Amino acid sequence: MTQVSIYCKFLKKVMEVPYGMNLQEFVNAYSIKMENQVLGALVNNKVRDLTYRIHKPAIIDFFDYNSTYGRNMYVRSLYFLLCKAVHDLLPLKVKLRIKHSISGGRFCTLDDMEEPITEQLVAKLYQHMRQLVDQNLPFERVGMLTGDAVKAFQEHGLEDKYELFKDRDRIFTSVYNLGNTVNYYYGFMVPSTSYLESFGLEPYENGILLKLPSSKNIKALPKTRHFPKLFSVYQENKEWAEQMGIPYVCDMNRLVKENKVQDTILMAEAFQEKKISLVADAIKQRGDVKMVLISGPSSSGKTTTCKRLSVQLSILGYHPVQISVDDFFVEREQTPKDKDGKYDFEALEAVDLDLFNRTLSDLIAGKRVELPTFDFANGTKVWTGKTIQLDEKSIMVIEGIHCLNPRLTAQVPDNVKFKIFVSALTSLSIDRQNPIPTTDNRLIRRIVRDYNYRGYSATDTLRRWTSVRNGEEKNIFPFQENADEMINTSLVFELGVLKPYAMQILQAVPETAVEYAEATRLLKFLSFFMTIPEDMIPGTSILREFVGGSKFNY
Repeated sequence: MTQVSIYCKFLKKVMEVPYGMNLQEFVNAYSIKMENQVLGALVNNKVRDLTYRIHKPAIIDFFDYNSTYGRNMYVRSLYFLLCKAVHDLLPLKVKLRIKHSISGGRFCTLDDMEEPITEQLVAKLYQHMRQLVDQNLPFERVGMLTGDAVKAFQEHGLEDKYELFKDRDRIFTSVYNLGNTVNYYYGFMVPSTSYLESFGLEPYENGILLKLPSSKNIKALPKTRHFPKLFSVYQENKEWAEQMGIPYVCDMNRLVKENKVQDTILMAEAFQEKKISLVADAIKQRGDVKMVLISGPSSSGKTTTCKRLSVQLSILGYHPVQISVDDFFVEREQTPKDKDGKYDFEALEAVDLDLFNRTLSDLIAGKRVELPTFDFANGTKVWTGKTIQLDEKSIMVIEGIHCLNPRLTAQVPDNVKFKIFVSALTSLSIDRQNPIPTTDNRLIRRIVRDYNYRGYSATDTLRRWTSVRNGEEKNIFPFQENADEMINTSLVFELGVLKPYAMQILQAVPETAVEYAEATRLLKFLSFFMTIPEDMIPGTSILREFVGGSKFNY
């Protein structure tokens, strides 16, 4: 029998294995046991499921739920499990829609459902999902000509997938079967339903919450929490996209093909500007506001939002003074370190809190104050003699990741603060059951910005992303509901604009890099979007912060 030489990272050795052995057979033969069930592997830095057959020399790195790749597989498979439960128990016209992330899970609705969603219905769906898990049904991946896949989608009532795939320039497409249910979820599945032991399902707001296991412990389901402000912003933007007739990628692609996208761009920009204007009105109505605090995760467009809000405040008679928290970092040698001994620039203690609060208090008191500028290259504050003094119409507009954390401005009275949370809460979905994660939207923005303005490759950005996300979970998201207002900075058309920039940068990630798998995933994701010319974008757009050509100075 022909043998293939592979290096197994888990076993830390080179091995000769039979040609054509699949990964599941390898796991069984060599007793690969991880903390949780093995779900798949990186084979030469490409994600593969356990049916993949070894046919050439490879480096194989198995993963379980503790890996991002494993969690994505698990969540994708749960989507299909819930879809099948809806398909099995409800009338054929009722379609599951998975809308967005909330409370550690996914908020879902049932389209064309004539009856209200009740606790009894949700319990019935949950029990059926449990029965499907007990039946150990395989997730069967079937490769077929794209034309045949399109026909299958049409036959099974998957109109959104039919519209997306009918013009796709790929010869083959993989379709998944789960019993008598057909679907496609843009990535690999776990081997069978028995792998999906941990999940929850419960009523949430006006729909259903599909509860996902904790990223740190597959056996633990996070406690359900309600985020009324965040949920409201999601709903507002999803409903707007629905009203405009562009809930899915195929709808946006149709506008591009028909040369009708310019009007959509102008409407989306106007919708966002109107929201910023309304926030300015709310600040004016409060009357006693002396400072506006703007926070949000990486690449959410905080800086441009700060500038656009300042314009709106100026219209109302204010004299905005923009201040960046980053200029108040402690000296480099005083910067706290993380558990790995690296500087933790995202920790609150990386900010000189005493100096920051003293500066704000003095400004509110009407004193003239000198502001520092932080020299990131040398890791020190620089005093250049830049001073400011507020007049009766002045208002500070302050931007930084910790701005919603009460400890940042603990010495400043709450009544003079107006707090804003901004994030790119993507309103567009790939299709009915595949929402676009806000993290993907922001990651693509960051890849483009880092390359254009910071000299970082996609490999560099992808390598740092996990650390960035961990910092957001610790320092930003716990405080988001403290906001007086939330602004969604995503634009329904933006991924079509970012596509040519991001694809060129991502294609440079070498196959030898661990980040190659994530780059490949993002390239596949972007392939579903038709390109939108950058010159259609206004000079004041949030997108200009990433692709360049902004009318604002940064």
